[in-house]
This record gives sequence, structure tokens and C-alpha cells, in this order.
Amino acid sequence: MFSGGLAKKQRQTRIRWTIYATSIALIALLAFIADWPNLQKTLANPDVAASLFPDIILLAARNTLIFTAVGFTGGFVIAMTMALMRISKIRVFRIVSTVYIEVLRGLPLLLTIILIGLGLPIGIAGFRQMPIFWRGVIALALVTGAYMAETIRAGIESVPPGQNEAGRSLGLSKSQTMRWIVLPQALRTIIPPLTNEFVILIKDTSLISVLGVTASTKELTRFAREGVISNANATPLIVAGLVYLALTIPLTQVARRLETKTGRV
Repeated sequence: MFSGGLAKKQRQTRIRWTIYATSIALIALLAFIADWPNLQKTLANPDVAASLFPDIILLAARNTLIFTAVGFTGGFVIAMTMALMRISKIRVFRIVSTVYIEVLRGLPLLLTIILIGLGLPIGIAGFRQMPIFWRGVIALALVTGAYMAETIRAGIESVPPGQNEAGRSLGLSKSQTMRWIVLPQALRTIIPPLTNEFVILIKDTSLISVLGVTASTKELTRFAREGVISNANATPLIVAGLVYLALTIPLTQVARRLETKTGRV
């Protein structure tokens, strides 16, 4: 039995090293046959990259962060409301929140953005007058709120029931107990996943470009796409990707450290 397990482990090791060797061989082959001067010219042209600055930072990255911050703030308010409704003893509240969360989580974000940004304005005059910025932000907030609602609900339910009992024994009402005792403890555990949601939202802002943007509301992806068209070069996409990474990698590291710290606590 022991020898059989050892043989299985050896086979797995051989398979793993075979995959490594094959991957290295393929990378070496691609590096050998690649047209490096042409790749450098079309993907990493320093002149094209320099022409993107400072607008890609001061305009595109700024707008991306504005879309993200406003969408996340609205989503958090919606999520907190839906999470409290989800755990409410009032059945109607539970049904409404469940339907909202399941429907918005089940639909593709792009479909929701198109529905709110282009579909609703057809039948609702108020939406026709609304700037594209707000249509896109509302869609982001609604979908983000649905995902964060489940995170917040899980955080609230992770607080030991004894904390509720302790609050009530101190003479606090149910809402005061939730506000001053339960929610602060729940927030400590949900900050890491909420940080991850913020990172996801930074990337999802690229979908707002399907609604069309003005010169002052271009986000990173739309800015890079227009740069590709105007320069007939793919360098803007690479530069935009690097800016995205500069925004998201530090946040993912923060989320990872917070998860580790929360786990130790």
C-alpha cells in the first residue's frame, strides 16, 4: 500500500515536470521565431507611449477611480440595506432582498449596464435626460450592491449570537445593538472581501464605454482604444494595462494582508 502511494506520487511528479519542460520549450520556441523588432514597434513603441501622458493619468485613470469610488459607495449603501433586509424577521423584506440579490448576481454586468444605460431611457423620460456617467454608475452600484450584500450578510451572521444578547442585556434596542455592537465586529471581517470587490469594480468600469463617453469622461480602456485607433499601434493597450496593474496590485496586497491579519485575530 505504501509502495503504491509512493509510485503515484512519483507519477505526479513526472507529469508536473513534463508540463514544466513542455511549457519552457514552447516559450523558447516562440521567443526564437518571434519578430522582436516588429513586436517592439507595435506593442512597446516609446514615442506612442510618451504621447499618452499625462492624459492617461490625469484624465483616464482619474475617471476610472471616480467611476469606481462613486459606484462602490452607492453599492455599499445598497448592500447594507439589502443585507439587513435579508436577515430581517419580516418576510416581505427577505423576499424582496433575495429576489434583488439573485437577479442582479445572475445577470451579466454588461447586460445590466446596457439595460439601464440604453434600455430604460427609451421608456423613461427621466433616464433620457440623465448623463451617461450616472447611468453607468447606477448600473455598477446596483450590481456591486448585490454581491456585497451577501458578503455583509455573512459578516453579520458570523458575529456570535451572544453579542446580541449582551447588547440587549445592557438595555440597548435591537437597532442599537446592531449599530453599535454587531456591525463594527462584522465590518472587521468583511473589509478584505470588500477590498477585493473594489478591485473588481476598477476593472468593471471599462464596460461603461459601451454607453458612449464624452471627452471628459473617458476611462482607461476607452482612452486606450482610441489611442490604438489614432496611432494604428497597440502600445496604448499595454500602457493602460500597466496603469490598471498599478491601481489593482497594491489593493490586492492590502486585501491579502487584511485577510491574514483577520485570520490571526
